[in-house]
Amino acid sequence: MLFVEANGAKIPAIGLGTWELSGRTCARVVEQALRLGYRHIDTAQVYDNEREVGDGLRASGVRRDDVFVTTKVWTNHFAPHDLERSIKESLVRLRLPAVDLVLLHWPNPHVPLEETLGALAHAKRMGLTRHIGVSNFTVALIEQAVALSGEPLVCNQVEYHPYLDQAKVRAACDRHGMALVAYSPIAKGRIKSDQTLLDIGHAHRKTPAQICLRWLVQQNVSAIPRTSRVERLSENIEIFDFELSDGEMADIAALASPKGRLTDFGFAPKWD
Repeated sequence: MLFVEANGAKIPAIGLGTWELSGRTCARVVEQALRLGYRHIDTAQVYDNEREVGDGLRASGVRRDDVFVTTKVWTNHFAPHDLERSIKESLVRLRLPAVDLVLLHWPNPHVPLEETLGALAHAKRMGLTRHIGVSNFTVALIEQAVALSGEPLVCNQVEYHPYLDQAKVRAACDRHGMALVAYSPIAKGRIKSDQTLLDIGHAHRKTPAQICLRWLVQQNVSAIPRTSRVERLSENIEIFDFELSDGEMADIAALASPKGRLTDFGFAPKWD
């Protein structure tokens, strides 16, 4: 497994996203993923599946220290005391003494970022998490967060796939030694009939999804595809036995369009 190194963290290049996974399905998929060699599991308070993620982790038999576990604090817990309490509640649900990474799930303009980051840094110093970071932050918000944080921020988790150009956000992360973690890395399945990806995949005997994930990993991006199908779990991790050429990388990047974003809510920031 390759790793993306960022401000002291070693984040596995491929992980399992668990959004919309619930109940026994979630626990089973986490367990299977870990048995197949995944070492990065991503959850969040708002996914309402932290308990099942913890169950899957224990059922897998994989040593806790070998797995990079991320959770995310929801925006209504950004006030300092509330943030610390909510992280402790996440740990209770996961049945873990600490996680590897806690992220602020979305920006919340109603709570001063300085206060939220102060509480997040404090949670790290208390040993509740090994690392801290942000999610869905724009370039301007990354700059603000880095300036305000008392502890290093290790990543910004954002939507990233061939249809969405994230060059500006990637450059901002690079400037500050932060990793970019890509959610929806296969564009919620929309890539499977893309002719460019099919053609490149044909040349490498790989699927469009594998081409997408390889494209991200070759940019030193960590990707967290979500699936509830065990056969897809195997497919998503089998991307370390081939390499895309510079020309192929450029052809895939050229698929981006201004309408490429798939995740956009009313409370989202003004995107770059």
